[in-house]
Order: sequence, then C-alpha cells, then structure tokens
Amino acid sequence: MNTGARRLVLIRAFHTLVWAFFAGSIVAIAPLAWRGEFRAAGVLIAVVFAEVLVIGLNRGRCPLTAVAARYTEDRRDNFDIYLPQWLARHNQRLFGGLYAGAVVLTAVLWSLRLP
Repeated sequence: MNTGARRLVLIRAFHTLVWAFFAGSIVAIAPLAWRGEFRAAGVLIAVVFAEVLVIGLNRGRCPLTAVAARYTEDRRDNFDIYLPQWLARHNQRLFGGLYAGAVVLTAVLWSLRLP
C-alpha cells in the first residue's frame, strides 16, 4: 500500500470515529432529556451545534472530506468515511432530523418540568 492509500485509510478511520462520536451524541440527547438530565442534554446539544456550525461554514461538508479528497479520485458518497454508501448519502438529513427532534423534545420537556 502506498503512502497516499495509507493516509486515506487513516483519514477514513478518524472520520468514522468523529462521525460515531457525533451520531452517538445526537442519539443520546432525547433519552437524557427524557430522564430529566437537561444539563447533559444541553452539553450535547451545544457540542453538536458546534459541529453544525463547522459544517455550515464549510459549505455543507465536513473538513475531513477535503483532506481525504487529496488522496483519491473516488467521489462516491462514502469515499472519505467507513459508512455504507446509503448512510453516507443521507447522513445529514437523517441525523439532522434526529438532532432537530431531540432539541425540540428537550426544550418541551425542560419547559414542562416541575419547579
């Protein structure tokens, strides 16, 4: 394996770990809110929002995508990450919807909490 191919493997692995962290954070928000753990839910909402800002400022793409693109001509939806192609293609819509729903649920549950 040449140096470029090794670098692409490392970038894809790191990108997958970063994705797993943020996907896990998004999935954890609603259960935390449901249990009344609003501080933890709020921290995750803020952390994911920082990621949303980074992606937004990068024209809808993860900065790691541009780094991976240096090492391959492949431009399939999952060329830069170890995810199934369908998930890589729909990742932002799927997790964006889950995130928005979790934020709304957290806000509603927080507003209904007893003093």
